[in-house]
Amino acid sequence: MANAFDITGTIQAIMDTTQVTDTFKKREFVLEIADGNYPQSIKFQVTQDRTALLDNYKLGNQVKVTFNLKGRQFQRKDGTVDYWLNLECWRIESVQAGGPDTGTTDYSQIQPAVAGNISDDLEDLPF
Repeated sequence: MANAFDITGTIQAIMDTTQVTDTFKKREFVLEIADGNYPQSIKFQVTQDRTALLDNYKLGNQVKVTFNLKGRQFQRKDGTVDYWLNLECWRIESVQAGGPDTGTTDYSQIQPAVAGNISDDLEDLPF
């Protein structure tokens, strides 16, 4: 498998599934990625059975996307050579907007440590 990349962003658009051929379907979506003063809108695609990955998400959800780069050289009808690139998503995970729990800790429930005999502990050192 190719190198995998991860990125976190906010879902900006989810397109309908497109049946490209009898045996191939795809679905595209756009993430807004924070990048200083100029957020980036990045389009990804999911293919085949993975098109259902997007069914559980809606616009505004913050997600972590795992994807591979897929590219290929092709020849246009006029004979010129060009290249295409897709960001092929294969995993989508929800991310809490607030990040990890930032609530306060109730220190009254923490039991104090019992001090042992320090000199006994020092004799057990391996050096």
